[in-house]
Amino acid sequence: MGTRGARPTDTGTVDRTAERLHAAAIHLLRRLRREDDASGLTAPRLSALSVVVFGGPLTLSALAAAEQVRPPTITRIVAGLEAAGLLTREPDPADGRAVLVRATPAGVRLLAEGRARRLSALSREMKDLPPDDLATLARAVDILERLVRVPEHR
Repeated sequence: MGTRGARPTDTGTVDRTAERLHAAAIHLLRRLRREDDASGLTAPRLSALSVVVFGGPLTLSALAAAEQVRPPTITRIVAGLEAAGLLTREPDPADGRAVLVRATPAGVRLLAEGRARRLSALSREMKDLPPDDLATLARAVDILERLVRVPEHR
């Protein structure tokens, strides 16, 4: 069923659209991820740095949970990012046994530069779209933004 009083939606259409959207999103993200090579970081390090930049400071256990890896793995990733000057560790004021991981200005800058490269690449690909397609894509983004705000467990 649709939401907010909308008429029922054909399940087959929903499933086919979900499959196409999933495939397109994966291909788009893979293409844009090529821009991340310029950062000089591995994908796991870049991902962990992103989590800290946008959600930090975090404990190592919270970062491991966010990245869905075990504590020893996140410890190695953080050590590499710390050695590169992109993260720092500091005592957690709420728990003397824990450590908080915080992005350095260099880490924030590296993430911002990577985002700018990905957006530039995407903009280059979109610039030749006909105005109607661009308007349709803008509307689709509105819908996707609503979709990602829906709680995961309904």
